[in-house]
Amino acid sequence: MKAVVVHSAGDLRLEDRPDPGCPAGSVIVDVEYGGICGSDLHYVSHGASGLSLLADPMVLGHEVAGRISKLGDGVAGFAVGDAVTVHPAVYCGECADCLAGRTNLCPRVTYYGSAAHRPHTDGAFASRKAVPAGQLRRLPDGVTTRQAAVAEPLAVAIHAVGRAGSLAGKDVLVNGAGPIGALLVAAARRAGAASVVASDLSETSLAIAKRMGADDVVLVGSGAQLPEVDVAFEASGAARALGGVLAAVRRGGVVVQVGNLPAGPVTAELAALVFREIDYRGTFRFTDELDDALAYLADGLDVEPLLTHTFDAGDVAEAFAVASDRGTGSSKVLLKFV
Repeated sequence: MKAVVVHSAGDLRLEDRPDPGCPAGSVIVDVEYGGICGSDLHYVSHGASGLSLLADPMVLGHEVAGRISKLGDGVAGFAVGDAVTVHPAVYCGECADCLAGRTNLCPRVTYYGSAAHRPHTDGAFASRKAVPAGQLRRLPDGVTTRQAAVAEPLAVAIHAVGRAGSLAGKDVLVNGAGPIGALLVAAARRAGAASVVASDLSETSLAIAKRMGADDVVLVGSGAQLPEVDVAFEASGAARALGGVLAAVRRGGVVVQVGNLPAGPVTAELAALVFREIDYRGTFRFTDELDDALAYLADGLDVEPLLTHTFDAGDVAEAFAVASDRGTGSSKVLLKFV
């Protein structure tokens, strides 16, 4: 089978690997589509994603959907041919965070395509992947594997929206209109926000945010001012953006940090946290919101505006180059394995 493997910074390969076995309790998923995530790009460009350092070759990819081609012994509730997506996390189920329902914070969690632990956890950018049945989510009727390839980042956005508390009737800013930012726009709209404004440096990204439900957009650097809002989602990961985002939030408001800030010390203007009594909250991956994401898709959430490019897996180098260059007009770039 073919697999997308990163060996080190700048060394991305499409390799032939043996087909996986099918252990008891697992299935074989023939992967059809995979979405390239920012963490995949970071492993290829920097050999690291956040604090996770690449030490060995690793199969990338955690945003995937496909069809079951084989059932292992003891698997019930699924059939060959079922269209599925995959929850990419495996957690211990025993620690305080797991017992509190915050499985995304489990210190022993493993995640597809992550170098957080050694040995690294291979991802699912491959023709076939053996997946424990408990990680499978069957696609609802009407949801395609192409759409479901973004169920995982949509779950990230839904979790982030939940971290803000109720958005009903509130004015919302999403700073950073990349793929996660655009999905935050859609999730905030679904959560009942009175208005949603997206801001970004890219006119192309802002156009996508409009199609995903933003009421208005602000082109950063154009001289236009950010609106006053109750809740802001900082999705750019740029520390220099924090001061402006905080200044846009009303007294007693909430800022949720969604974008990954650089590792190590950063310089940011944070004084408003104190004198405006703003809550500054982090958000990390998701827990069970993958089910919510599939429900949104089944209910008609249109993610096609986000899916700007699709490449055959054999063109993986070009796909990663396009995904990493905002000048190409890319948002979510998909790899097609069939």
